[in-house]
Amino acid sequence: MRFIVFVKATKDSEAGLMPSEELLGAMAKFNEEMIKAGVMLDGNGLQPSSKGARVRFEGNKRTVNDGPFAETKELVAGYWILQVKSKAEAIEWIKRCPNPHNVDSEVEIRQLFELEDFGESEAIDHHRRLDQQMKS
Repeated sequence: MRFIVFVKATKDSEAGLMPSEELLGAMAKFNEEMIKAGVMLDGNGLQPSSKGARVRFEGNKRTVNDGPFAETKELVAGYWILQVKSKAEAIEWIKRCPNPHNVDSEVEIRQLFELEDFGESEAIDHHRRLDQQMKS
């Protein structure tokens, strides 16, 4: 099972304040543990929303809104993608994580869909071929 872990943004992360050397070191150690265990597939911090954009879809119309975005609690400051046996295992790994911010913070753990979660169809076969292309 794969899970994505969203590190929620804070006012400091949205202001572009970088983590301390101490926190960067603690995160590197945590990431190393997950990599050695074969759990961590990917992970990165994200730039503040002021450097991003949102695209709104309304029928055939597309509207682009440049950041920053007002609701900090709804924003993401970073992520991990984990390969684990269960949601409980993902939770146990993340409970070991250093606090990703210098203030109270929150992460969200969500299971990713796998192609096997869908029934057989031509579209799913197309997705499987695309998946193979990405991996080669």
